[in-house]
Amino acid sequence: MQKISMLRNTQIIILGVCIAAATIASSMILSRGMLRVMQFNKEVIDVTGSAEKEIVSDYIVWNGAFDVRDPELKTAYSRLQKDLETVKKYLLSKGVSEEELVVDQVSTNILYKKNEKGHDTNEIEGYHLRQNVEVRSNDVQKVSDISRQVTELIDKDIQFLSGSPDFFYTKLAELKIEMLARATADAKERATSMANSAGNKIGLMRSAKMGVFQITPVNSYEVSWYGRNDTSSYEKKVMSVVSASFAIE
Repeated sequence: MQKISMLRNTQIIILGVCIAAATIASSMILSRGMLRVMQFNKEVIDVTGSAEKEIVSDYIVWNGAFDVRDPELKTAYSRLQKDLETVKKYLLSKGVSEEELVVDQVSTNILYKKNEKGHDTNEIEGYHLRQNVEVRSNDVQKVSDISRQVTELIDKDIQFLSGSPDFFYTKLAELKIEMLARATADAKERATSMANSAGNKIGLMRSAKMGVFQITPVNSYEVSWYGRNDTSSYEKKVMSVVSASFAIE
């Protein structure tokens, strides 16, 4: 019985030593793994990449307006309708289609007589009617030319006020994808150059964040943190910025 008891005690001791050794080994492996994780999280390089591209607008929106004044509302409206027909005939003769032309509703303003102090009275002096027309087209150059030539209507006794056209690019969604890819590639190239200069190499990209995406006139160097979407110019410049982090091997 004594021998059996001693054997059991020996087995218990050996088992305890094994458990202690396993615990120590596991702790060392875990510590080494945690150290590698910490190094993995710390050894990164943060860079900013950018890309630029020049584009031309493929859609235009142009507004113009004309008006009449008359003591009688009915007469003013009749005159405005006649002028509208003249304006439409002129625009159609320049190549604008019916589908591209939008005619807004008539805006009516009552004109009151003034008293000796220059204040309005309750007596109606006349009516001021205004008509807005809008042209929306993919033929950018055609409508842009018309917006500058429309003063020819003055010869037809129509005081036509031409607004500045708005120029748009309709393939913006596809362009954003392209520009983000190019900006990311530029960020990777910069990270590689910086790492190589220190004798290191870059690994996987850890994170990426889209920065400024803006459209400006082609000769503009303005940068805005919230981005710009220029509609004033036919020729534009698109810029995309990406912030990225890469692992260092």
